[in-house]
Amino acid sequence: MYQRQKAVDYAHKWAFGRNPRYLNFTGIGGDCTNFISQCLLAGGAKMNGKKTFGWYYYSANDRAPAWTGVQYLYNFLMNNKGVGPYGKRIAMEELQIGDVIQLAFSPGYFTHSLLVVERQEVATLDNILIATHTDDSDYRPLSTYEAVDRRFIQIETR
Repeated sequence: MYQRQKAVDYAHKWAFGRNPRYLNFTGIGGDCTNFISQCLLAGGAKMNGKKTFGWYYYSANDRAPAWTGVQYLYNFLMNNKGVGPYGKRIAMEELQIGDVIQLAFSPGYFTHSLLVVERQEVATLDNILIATHTDDSDYRPLSTYEAVDRRFIQIETR
């Protein structure tokens, strides 16, 4: 069972720092999806050790593309039928804490992953607050991003 508050607690703890158990990918492609994967793991998602198409991090040199890559994480979440987190696309109004948002700054090219840490009863771009890495943020309003597209992903686990 995915424990959303534990994922959010982890996000708050590490939003402006780096857990030494993981390589910091800032400067070498970005750390946002690595951070989101850590949050999902902290929320109770189990690693899926399937080579190439799984979701895992054992070391900097032994990790799945889905652990650190925006599109790879999306593909894993949408198609996972085994162990680990999975997701489904939802409307912005359905977002809960612990869900994931991915942003595209160019049409069709998603390059940034965020974790929802707070939202109001009626969700708006101004009151959905996120945490992320690369451009380290916590409690940042979604409205502060000039994205051309957003995808909202509800997280569940098996």
